[in-house]
Amino acid sequence: MKHVTRLSEIIEQKKETFIEVSDCIWNFAETRFEEYQSAELLCTTLENEGFSVERGVGNIETAFIGSFGNGKPVVAIMGEFDALSGMSQQKATAKQKPIVQGENGHGCGHNLLGTGSLAAAVAVKEYMVENSIQGTVRYYGCPGEEGGSGKTFMVREGLFDDVDFAFCWHPLDVNGIMTMDSLSNFQVYFKFKGKSSHAAASPHLGRSALDAVELMNVGVNYLREHILQEARVHYAITNSGGASPNVVQQDAEVLYLVRAPEVEQVKDIYLRVCNIARGAALMTGTEVEIVFDKACSNVIQNNVLESVMYKNFEELGIPQHDDREKKLAGEVRATLTEQERNSTVIPFHTGEVGAMADWLEPIESLQAPLTGSSDVGDVSWIVPTAQCTTACFVLGSPLHSWQWVTLGSTSIAHKGMLHAGKVIAATAVEVLQNPELIDQAKSELKERLQGTAYVSPIPHDVRPSVKR
Repeated sequence: MKHVTRLSEIIEQKKETFIEVSDCIWNFAETRFEEYQSAELLCTTLENEGFSVERGVGNIETAFIGSFGNGKPVVAIMGEFDALSGMSQQKATAKQKPIVQGENGHGCGHNLLGTGSLAAAVAVKEYMVENSIQGTVRYYGCPGEEGGSGKTFMVREGLFDDVDFAFCWHPLDVNGIMTMDSLSNFQVYFKFKGKSSHAAASPHLGRSALDAVELMNVGVNYLREHILQEARVHYAITNSGGASPNVVQQDAEVLYLVRAPEVEQVKDIYLRVCNIARGAALMTGTEVEIVFDKACSNVIQNNVLESVMYKNFEELGIPQHDDREKKLAGEVRATLTEQERNSTVIPFHTGEVGAMADWLEPIESLQAPLTGSSDVGDVSWIVPTAQCTTACFVLGSPLHSWQWVTLGSTSIAHKGMLHAGKVIAATAVEVLQNPELIDQAKSELKERLQGTAYVSPIPHDVRPSVKR
């Protein structure tokens, strides 16, 4: 297909720019809603490529939209660029070696995600100019995916309301189309306040907030037997009340993350968790403040767009690796346990498995429900959306691992990133040139929702939080 070849050429011609951007973001390693350098670098690059950029959209400092063209149809290409705390790691080594112990690192490959989408947007823009294609291409700079649900806030603020179709991707250890569902979630802080006292001399005068946290956790653990099998409830004690055991803890805090296939199911479990928290406060004579932090909806698939994306992926093939890259990949994969190495779901692959996935997954193979969550879900409720994945990391390597960080700034990851940009760009152009596909994709979304209206899972008075 002519457009596939030309879009690939455009990205290859500009690949050094994209690689530099990705590596800079890898080095910045900025977390949830504090991605100031990363966002500005992406904005500046878009402006240099002829896009107009609106910064600070949706009342989020590090969110932005780069636009080129005018009128309909409007295609949104989404990018992420936030890192994870505590994931610092040197690059291109098969040993766990933090650059700075306890500092941030790109353990989910969002430096690649944001830049691969950038490459796609730039290529689509160039092709539109060369071929006089009507429409608008937008790059959505979406901060705070990790624990922040940046896209959910952006959807709530109406930033996707006039979009006709959307694309995203995620670096993984396989090549394919992401046709799986994801889980909705709510993330909520429970802040307990008691009364301090000397734990030996006058414990009867104290009211322990830490006791309340512990009782709440026990109560929720008993709840687990009585919720959906697909649901997940996680927690982290974010404030234990201090380091002095001879003081009755006046303040304590626990952060809960509740997941289930649908938002209403999450809400039901969340309300039960809230009642457990109130019961813990009652038992300990403390008070509890419930602070809603963020949420996201489940992903709604779109077979129309996914089929077009798969066809273009087949045309492009998969990333190819040289002997040096294969050697590094093998060394990194050797650090994984056998259980980890065998964890990748590859039900349709029957050949010999090396360190890197050297095949394209059949479109039907990645349909198992994703046990994690993604704020792409909220976009997919209002806009037909499709996602792909390319192999940027070794087979079986888990998300949020040092193995991902160490490869995230190497040529292995760069090849996967650029390839994802080509897949998205080719798909976007084909849909722009065949508007009947947009109508079909919108009809499918309407049919899947069956009249259910999108309601933001984040209350309107909740603002994005930088707290990790």
